[in-house]
Amino acid sequence: MTTNKKEVFSQEDQELANLAKALAHPARIAILKELAQRQSCICGEIVEVLPLAQSTVSQHLKELKEAGLISGTVEGAKSCYCIDQKAFKRFENMLKSFFIQTADQTCC
Repeated sequence: MTTNKKEVFSQEDQELANLAKALAHPARIAILKELAQRQSCICGEIVEVLPLAQSTVSQHLKELKEAGLISGTVEGAKSCYCIDQKAFKRFENMLKSFFIQTADQTCC
């Protein structure tokens, strides 16, 4: 019987890994930068500034939303997304904690 090995790690470590994974694509970084610059955005406008197909941008938006880094609403054909500031602050604090815990280690 196969078990999910992620379960042996703390909830916070799993959350940090999921957030980091959501950022692990340059298109998602570009989307977040664009959302931060505009404060809010409509999906079509994001497509206009990225060299990607609309379906690809939508998939990246979905990944960011599932990770909790952005929130969005869908009204008919329009989708409006913005950065979830609370989630970003939590991610920032988690990264700081991780770096503090690992930065002072000396080896090799």
